[in-house]
Amino acid sequence: MKTKSYILAAFLGMCMAFTSCQDFMETDSDRQIFEPALDQKTDSMFYTLGILKSVQQAIDQYVLVNEMRGDLTEVNKYTQTDLRQLANFSADATNKYDSAYLYYRIINNCNYYIAHRDTSLRTGSRQVAMQEYVQAYAIRAWTYLQLAKTYGTVPFYTYPVTSISQANEVMETKDLQGICDALIPDLLRLANQSSALGTADTTYIGVPRYGDIVAGNFNNGGRKTVSSRNMMFPVDIVLGDLYLESGQYEQAAKAYFNYIVNNRLTMSICYAGIGNLPSARRKDLPNDFVSYASVPGWLDIFARDPADQTDIITLVPMAVNRLRGETTSLPKLFGYDLYSTDILSEDTVYSIVSSTMYLEEREIDASAPFKELAESQDYYYQVNSAAADKGSSVLLGDMRYYSTFISRQSETTRENFKVMRKFNYGNIPVYRGSTVYLRLAEALNRMGYPDAAFAILKDGINSTPTLIDTTYIRQETRDMFTNVIPFYAERYRNYFTNNYGIHAHGSGYTRGKSSVYQMDTIVGKKIQELQRIYNIQPTGTLNDTINAVEDLLCDEYALEFAYEGNRFGDLCRIARHKNRANLYESNFGGRWLATKLAYKNPVVSLTDEHNWYLPFK
Repeated sequence: MKTKSYILAAFLGMCMAFTSCQDFMETDSDRQIFEPALDQKTDSMFYTLGILKSVQQAIDQYVLVNEMRGDLTEVNKYTQTDLRQLANFSADATNKYDSAYLYYRIINNCNYYIAHRDTSLRTGSRQVAMQEYVQAYAIRAWTYLQLAKTYGTVPFYTYPVTSISQANEVMETKDLQGICDALIPDLLRLANQSSALGTADTTYIGVPRYGDIVAGNFNNGGRKTVSSRNMMFPVDIVLGDLYLESGQYEQAAKAYFNYIVNNRLTMSICYAGIGNLPSARRKDLPNDFVSYASVPGWLDIFARDPADQTDIITLVPMAVNRLRGETTSLPKLFGYDLYSTDILSEDTVYSIVSSTMYLEEREIDASAPFKELAESQDYYYQVNSAAADKGSSVLLGDMRYYSTFISRQSETTRENFKVMRKFNYGNIPVYRGSTVYLRLAEALNRMGYPDAAFAILKDGINSTPTLIDTTYIRQETRDMFTNVIPFYAERYRNYFTNNYGIHAHGSGYTRGKSSVYQMDTIVGKKIQELQRIYNIQPTGTLNDTINAVEDLLCDEYALEFAYEGNRFGDLCRIARHKNRANLYESNFGGRWLATKLAYKNPVVSLTDEHNWYLPFK
């Protein structure tokens, strides 16, 4: 904390954040960040796009710090030293992915906009700057949250630094809890103002929308278009994250519900089909197997066309080439050369790599624990039988894992290797509909409603009981769904008539009474697994169920969001939940986390929370 280089760099970087003239998020504005009067109606769009450009510049680091330190990745012979150091927790302040400056540049730009924007400007009765004003608060809060999760205790300031003397001032520091406490009041005020629960749509402010942005043509063919709406950070979701991280579970659930109800967010049919199943495993398909039609396909979430990105709420779009703005190294690190000049359709099947687009020299592989988790999943299906609505299962693995990777063969060694496909269009997801529902499930579980959380995995929360298996939902949970998180309330009854469970995305037919994916069976197996791995003695109370459902959600996070930049943060947050619960031992969460990451042979003890953080520079 002795050096202020990160603030000085953010101060200097702020001068340039809004002056790019070639970027696909070009604003055509010649106004400088140091012109204090943000008094034109069009300034909001210019400055918001400038803030989002600074988010682009931080997104690779955000993903790599969280994924390399999580339990879903492994290094290989091609992996660079900086990534190896992240993976074994030996990274020091010289690591190129350890840069607080990237986050403080975002924060300083948000601080400036908040301090200087005139929010009273109107077109008729509409406050023209309010959506962008809320965005600045939301993006700043999201950024501070990432800082605290990465570094532990960090400098905290909410005023714009516009001079070297300000950058050299002594600043207060806050840890994760302190940052949540400091930022929640403003976000709560803005969330209540912009998304009042149960009001008519006309009063819902939502996020800024500037239409679709054409990001240019890929070097390997095809045009990239981005929906500006999907570049924004909804305040309700960020608020929910702050509450969830700080252990305020009911408040977190209410914030996520606010977003869900105001945006009519439901989980529709979205399957990773068995067409991605390796041929070696197809022999395991039973004669009575009936497959789901995959409409739309789960992998389409990561497609180029915004119309196909049905689950995307927030993404960070990267340029199609360096002439069009900020580019990303993520696809190449996972084995796909997005910026190759070779013309090659990724939909074409190649048995041997014949182009530099697919890279044997990828630096990040799927970990053995992740493969084991994915391949050990049962696939649930409806039996091809005269018996109506009969279900069964077969050990096939989770289809999301098989969809995420494409197999290739080395031209030199003829050995097979896998390329991760989520980033093939240079879009980095931050929030998806699945994110909101699964984090809601995490909050509901810790509120004491594991059956509600399991419903989000199995059936989806529906206000029409005939669509789901409600036999495992307790009466106290029904009451909660009527009065606290009111999915069942009369005024929302038409919103949630066709939700689907998220586990079905990769594991088939989980919905309804006939599916063999049932709470008692699945939770019972998880309790036994945890007892075996962690040598714990179940208490015979609801707390055992809560702990087991939390681990089921942790597994679902891995299967649904692998490599999207969430993993280490998810593990740490869940470890803190377990420590707060103090169920089996005082530091069960620390031991749980350390056990999950033991295969990485970390150079520090991860049972100690102090070792979860990078050195601040």
